[in-house]
Amino acid sequence: MPITLNGETYYGVAEACRIAGISKNTFLRWVKKGTFTDVRNRDRRGWRLFTQDELDRLKAEVHRVERIQVD
Repeated sequence: MPITLNGETYYGVAEACRIAGISKNTFLRWVKKGTFTDVRNRDRRGWRLFTQDELDRLKAEVHRVERIQVD
């Protein structure tokens, strides 16, 4: 469930991944590999908080298609 702090809506990792259609493990692997730049905000426990823009960026990465040249 998203939370609102200081007028901004944030999503936790589990919620953002559910909305984007990937697992938390996939997200964490992408961050570690550099495929996805980590989010900028964390709560006082250190848990990631996604803004709507970051959630949209994650969904765009999930739906990105690469063409591979086949000889």
